[in-house]
Amino acid sequence: MYNHSASAPPVTQLQFQRAATQRASESDRGTNKHIRELLRYYGLRTSLIRLKVIEALLVAARDGRSINARDVHAYLESFAAELSFICVREVLKRLCDEGVILFQPDKRYIFTTEACAILEQHSGR
Repeated sequence: MYNHSASAPPVTQLQFQRAATQRASESDRGTNKHIRELLRYYGLRTSLIRLKVIEALLVAARDGRSINARDVHAYLESFAAELSFICVREVLKRLCDEGVILFQPDKRYIFTTEACAILEQHSGR
């Protein structure tokens, strides 16, 4: 019969991981520079996990969609297998608290209007 592994991510997460890995390899240091500027604007320290969480949100935003914490974790697993889901959720919570992103009723995250404007401003330089 059908053998389904409980540890296998749903198709949507798997598709997101593949797209994210491809985009990450295409991205350059300029993206990180824009993210650093965004973090600096909000008074947040730059850390690898914050850079990658925001990068995951940017990938989704460029595709015209929002993502949930599991999607972000799936994206990050392609870079650091040791990263826990709880850690990702804490970073997302902090970004919400600081006004960088919004937590939607459907449990997905999007950038605030202000954060989008900052990212666009710095990418236009």
